[in-house]
Amino acid sequence: MAEELCPNNCIGIWQFTNVCFSSELQAKAFNYITDCFEEVIPCKEFLQLTVQELVIILGSNDLNVRVESTLFDAILRWIAHIPEKREGHITVLLSKVRLALTSKDYIMSNVMSNKLVKKTSECMKIVSSYLKLMTNNTPLSGSEISKSVAYHRLPKAILLAIGGWSKGHITSHVQAYDIRANIWTKIYNNMKRPRTNHGAAFLNGYVYCVGGANGGFSGRFEYLNSVCRLDLSKHIWQDVANMHCRRSSVTVTVLNGVIYAIGGRDERGPLQSAECYFPKTNQWKRIAIMNEQRSEASCTTLDGKIYICGGSHGNIALQTAEYYNPQTDQWTMINPMNNRRGGVAVIGFENQIYAFGGLDGQIRLRTGEVYNPRSNTWHAVSSMLTPRSNFCLAEIEGRIFAVGGRSVLCNNANVEYYDPKTDEWFEAMDERFSLRGQGCCVIHGIPNLADYTSPRYVPWILDMQVIKEDPEDKCELSF
Repeated sequence: MAEELCPNNCIGIWQFTNVCFSSELQAKAFNYITDCFEEVIPCKEFLQLTVQELVIILGSNDLNVRVESTLFDAILRWIAHIPEKREGHITVLLSKVRLALTSKDYIMSNVMSNKLVKKTSECMKIVSSYLKLMTNNTPLSGSEISKSVAYHRLPKAILLAIGGWSKGHITSHVQAYDIRANIWTKIYNNMKRPRTNHGAAFLNGYVYCVGGANGGFSGRFEYLNSVCRLDLSKHIWQDVANMHCRRSSVTVTVLNGVIYAIGGRDERGPLQSAECYFPKTNQWKRIAIMNEQRSEASCTTLDGKIYICGGSHGNIALQTAEYYNPQTDQWTMINPMNNRRGGVAVIGFENQIYAFGGLDGQIRLRTGEVYNPRSNTWHAVSSMLTPRSNFCLAEIEGRIFAVGGRSVLCNNANVEYYDPKTDEWFEAMDERFSLRGQGCCVIHGIPNLADYTSPRYVPWILDMQVIKEDPEDKCELSF
């Protein structure tokens, strides 16, 4: 039954575990509901929830919704199914909506103007209290509003940015981005050894940092073939098997449980070779060489293949792109990009490959383009807000984040994200450090994901004394 969970049946299976109890199935069904709640709301089973069950779901810190206003709309849909029996539950349900995470305009236009809310005095008290907080920026006091509704819900994925080059130094920093709170947090689980221009990948509860470069023990610049990994459950770094080649400015990706390290450079120059790592045997294996030597390229996976784009060969920024088929161990050229892009970042999303930024040999680019493998064509998309090279792209909740990198005159701390549905870029919260050459990956599906999230409070809502007295609320996380 757990394998058959879908938006249409997850609530029924969760309710079934009250009759035929299975703690494992119950947990899996509830987690599915909270993970996929936006897909569950339109389904018929959502309307069959009891008020007690709906209260439990709405109160969950793990409830996965992009915007909190989704929950108010869901409540109205549930009530409208049997209004004569359910309208009396509006107060208890509204109290579970974290209105602090919406806007004053939304509350005025949608909540306070709602007929059911307006005729319920307790609901009006709740809404009025939020409006007072938002208008006067006054601290939360007493039991006027439960403090729990002033906390961000937990995200389903966290973006980690590791190492990189900052202010003339190679770092070992680890930063975590929480999309729910729009906050970067420094994690005090630094790598044992600083590195930059490395690759990062998440696989089976571990974050792997592959290759790169550091200052070396002699103070000289050193190209690395070493690989380390962060055990996310134990919060410790471990060394694993070295690669066959030293690879700085390497690009990595994961396909079918295997980590691929492709291209890069060593002391002699750009590399044409690639290799893959099998975690079960802790071994690296060489694979077919590419058609081009590529340093500062970027790769991603799509439809069982690995695509690599751009990069540089000596002082020449590359326009070419190719893909690797692990079934045949062969590389195949595809149509070149519209622009030369050394230090490019690419990502696969919804059956297409997006490429942004990079250096064309003269200037750093803001431009982007997308590749359609069915037609083997590239076409332009909206440009980033900031020109950058040697940066990271990562996808969270359908948004593509551009992190760090080198800008026109200096390293970037600013972060922006792209919405493929609207073809628009938006600003996000800046990183804590200005970095280029960092490794980035998205972690998800681990039981202790909350260890890597930011403090959960909404700062303007909570009394500062309450914040200071809470030992669990820290802007920097250490283990």
